[in-house]
Amino acid sequence: MTLFILFVSIIALLFLFINLVFAPHNPYQEKDSMFECGFHSFQQSRSPFNIAFFIYALVYLLLDLEILLTFPFAVSEYVNNVYGLIITLGFIIIITIGFVYELGKGALKIPSKQHTYTIKNQPLINISYINTESAKITK
Repeated sequence: MTLFILFVSIIALLFLFINLVFAPHNPYQEKDSMFECGFHSFQQSRSPFNIAFFIYALVYLLLDLEILLTFPFAVSEYVNNVYGLIITLGFIIIITIGFVYELGKGALKIPSKQHTYTIKNQPLINISYINTESAKITK
């Protein structure tokens, strides 16, 4: 194991040294500027995040920890008895109740900016206008 760690460290340092020696270094203003989808940024690109994204991250973290904590039960299933199964199911039920509560409170809904300018239940394109124009052309 010591030989493996030493070998990997030497390879990593060798690659870093080769990169420093042979890679071209010519920074200029265009290269150092911020790039956003092919357009030059005219204002600060650091906009505040919606708090809902952080809530999603926390829910993911909780569900990820749930999987991590149920993994030992799944690995040692042949030595677990009914007591282990009841404890694991109780843990999963508690986490599931919390998740359903979050869904019920609407904590995982992110307001969309796409539908702020449209009227509810109205299409973006007036199809009846297209049909009347095509009907006039065919007559």
